[in-house]
Amino acid sequence: MATESGIPDFRSPTGIWASLDPMEYATLSAFRRDPAKVWWFYRKRIEMLTAAEPNQGHVALRELERCGLIAGIVTQNIDMLHTRVGSSNVVEVHGSIRTSSCQSCAREHALSRVQELLEEQDAVPVCDSCGGILKPDVVFFEEQLPAPAIDAATELAETSALMLVVGSALEVHPVAGLPDRVVSRGGRVAVLNLGPTSFDRRAALKLELEAGATLARVVDLVDGRAEDGR
Repeated sequence: MATESGIPDFRSPTGIWASLDPMEYATLSAFRRDPAKVWWFYRKRIEMLTAAEPNQGHVALRELERCGLIAGIVTQNIDMLHTRVGSSNVVEVHGSIRTSSCQSCAREHALSRVQELLEEQDAVPVCDSCGGILKPDVVFFEEQLPAPAIDAATELAETSALMLVVGSALEVHPVAGLPDRVVSRGGRVAVLNLGPTSFDRRAALKLELEAGATLARVVDLVDGRAEDGR
């Protein structure tokens, strides 16, 4: 979803991890060892993510939710684009840049304040209350995913007749296992992704098309049926 808003992916040959070692910039141990180095990376990430705008795919999913056809969105993206466009039930399983938390007193700092601190301070933003180091509320490697988010994602998978996989090769667990939960209880999975995924052979439908234009077309078809009374 995010690449069509100009945000690079991570694992493709031209993705972020092609030029940066995730063990140096995206692990909890790396953050504890050298928070300034990790914040150098996240400063640039925050600038990129806040400059990005929701694309027609985000808009389409919002409209399908408003039509009652989408019960919720499970995303591994941290960019907040789904919530910014107005989708209401968004499960951010890898957290987001919305807040950063103090590693000493646990106080949350809103993104706007973190941006101010990054402007005021050269390397590492620190807590307004105790001066402790802030960490983005993004799930790093070596961290557990937030239990409430995983529970919510699992419930959606176990109560949906259809799961739509958009823009994911389904490589990262436990989210990559959600389609199995849908199929195991009689539901179906449709995959919309440029390139193969681990679920292609079991999917009821696989489309290798651009997400935004394809989802926008789905909305047009739904609107057409509504106008025809179907």
